[in-house]
Amino acid sequence: MAITKNHEKMPTVEELKEKILIYEPDADVSLLRKAYYFSHEAHCSQRRIEGSPYIGHPLAVASTLADMHMDHKAIIAGLLHDTVEDTETRIDDIRDIFGEEVAFLVEGLTKLSKMESRSGKETQAENFRKMFLAMAEDIRVIIIKFADRLHNMKTLEYLSSAKQKRIAKETLDIYAPLANRLGIGWLKSAFEDLGFRYMLPDVYKDIEAKVAKKKEELEEYMDEVAAIVKKKIKKEHIRASVKWRVKHYYGIYQKMVAQRILFDQVHDVLGIRIIAESKSNCYAILGIIHSLWTPIPGQFKDYIAMPKSNLYQSLHTTVIGPRGSRVEFQIRTEEMNMVAEEGIASHWVYKEKGKIKERDTKYIAWLRELVQSQQTLSDASDFVEEIKGEVTPEVVYVITPQGDIRELKKGSTPVDFAYAIHSEVGHHCVGAKANGRIVPLRYELKNGDTVEIITSVSHGPSKDWLNFAVTSRARNRIKQWIKKEERKQSMALGARLLETELKKNDIPLSKLKQKSIKKVLESFSLGSLEDLHVSIGFGKVSPHQVANRLMPPKERDIEEDIAGRTKAVKERKEFKGINIKGIDNILYTVGKCCYPVPGDDLIGFVTRGKGVTIHRKNCPNLKRITMHDDRVIDVDWTPSENETTSVKLLVETVDKPGILANLSALISAEEINISHLEVNTSPDKKANFTFTLQVKDRDQLSKLSSKISGSSGVLHIKR
Repeated sequence: MAITKNHEKMPTVEELKEKILIYEPDADVSLLRKAYYFSHEAHCSQRRIEGSPYIGHPLAVASTLADMHMDHKAIIAGLLHDTVEDTETRIDDIRDIFGEEVAFLVEGLTKLSKMESRSGKETQAENFRKMFLAMAEDIRVIIIKFADRLHNMKTLEYLSSAKQKRIAKETLDIYAPLANRLGIGWLKSAFEDLGFRYMLPDVYKDIEAKVAKKKEELEEYMDEVAAIVKKKIKKEHIRASVKWRVKHYYGIYQKMVAQRILFDQVHDVLGIRIIAESKSNCYAILGIIHSLWTPIPGQFKDYIAMPKSNLYQSLHTTVIGPRGSRVEFQIRTEEMNMVAEEGIASHWVYKEKGKIKERDTKYIAWLRELVQSQQTLSDASDFVEEIKGEVTPEVVYVITPQGDIRELKKGSTPVDFAYAIHSEVGHHCVGAKANGRIVPLRYELKNGDTVEIITSVSHGPSKDWLNFAVTSRARNRIKQWIKKEERKQSMALGARLLETELKKNDIPLSKLKQKSIKKVLESFSLGSLEDLHVSIGFGKVSPHQVANRLMPPKERDIEEDIAGRTKAVKERKEFKGINIKGIDNILYTVGKCCYPVPGDDLIGFVTRGKGVTIHRKNCPNLKRITMHDDRVIDVDWTPSENETTSVKLLVETVDKPGILANLSALISAEEINISHLEVNTSPDKKANFTFTLQVKDRDQLSKLSSKISGSSGVLHIKR
């Protein structure tokens, strides 16, 4: 479906009423009229950005919902969706006049709108989290939101270019894939083409012009192919409709990018869709087409036997048609076509009992499972990334030992498969077989693999699994397990550390059961003794702090005084090689961002509450500070004999055997100690070594750097 620029005529309430009564003859049209007049009155003083009366927007939203055959209460909510957000109307007013059901829908939409009006990536992400939670409760919330977004996209031309691109990107990233995941094919195509038009306007116009030209060139050819198929089908006494169509622009663009080809190399810009009466007729028609023309290997897909995750069903095949041109065919039943176009909305369109209810259950189950699996993610941005992974997956089909087909995200491993079966199967997975052979847990599953999971009740997930698990369900279950285990271990460790500290200070354990422990918990903003143990185990709270708060006031004062003196002595010892001109006995620290050493040009910066921080003059963190700042002070370095200072050295090398041994030998030869080392390798056969070294001064460091630079296999060295 291609979107062309147009200015749609504003629908009237009478036209809206007539649309609804066609498919819902018992609809409460008096309540519908009341909603229209209520919305008209509430928005009477408001206008859209292009100058038209605001009521046109809720009417357009309601009209789209009627085209989707939504129930009249959803359409009423569509008429009222902006009243609480943009006018003086309260949600209680909506509830009193239009009932609880309509109020629930309007309130859900209002919460989303409030989030959308704020700026910032995090609030945008939080908006999408709320949207998923709302639609899991009532799917109509997202369908009304879809209709709202569609009309906003159709009137996007009146906004600034920056806003157009931001909204278009959001539509392409979230709304189009979500419409696709819920099976609403026509809406997904509309979102994609509208988003494409504003994201890449020049590319869009170019493809639009080329498609129009190709359509004109091939119109006669496609009519000819369709006529041949119709004649052959009729001869076989099969009833079916045959029509050809133009692919939507964004789909063509995606194929060009994915396959790195030019427009002229896209052979299926036009395709033929055949709607048959039954599933068996679909396969019969496929046979007829393959008997007429040669099918292209690898271009046949059977989504009837193996439906997509959004319940899409169809047969796809591409053949070498008359005069050597490629032609794509889609073959499906009327019901399959309804589901392909309307998806979850087909509940309201296709009123067949039983099967439709089962289909709805699958959609809702996916939504609820998705929302539930994301509840452990505290960061809303992580949530959105996980959602993107779930709504836009390329898929792989694998088979259970019982013969059931499972659809997984492309790149999935046996670990993903195990968690798709059940969380407990995933947690206790120790190995896997693919097609009867043992495979590693990081093995990438292929289409048609028969997968068997080997489990052990004594086994649990490994943190390493997060490096290759790709489905959000598996990743979230692994994270939950790890978090639970870490908490359990931290609780035990914290309890032991606290008990040791209390014994050292002669504080009886019984004190933990008295009122005093409540004050301690309040001082750390903790809810229970268990939380305190966890915080100690994680290192967030020290057992000494807890013991100090449990001491009598006099003992606490003495203890704090001793601790303060000890800290001051340690600080003076640690930084005895630095002199600050004109200032004595001040707290100072060495900047961990630039690791200054004796011989560097130094500068001091007074940090409120932290004394003076010492940096190198070329430290990147000081770029925003001018030398005339009254917090900048002069610093001298007068190192004591045999004193060393920490410094970091990054060495990039060719990744080959013995390289680390060579570097270590060079460092040892200079009598320099390695206090810490981090190593990372890359796919392009390079290794990055980050050494934390103890050096005497800048001269010693420069001498070492020079030797390392001249060493075989070293590509780059940086302090």
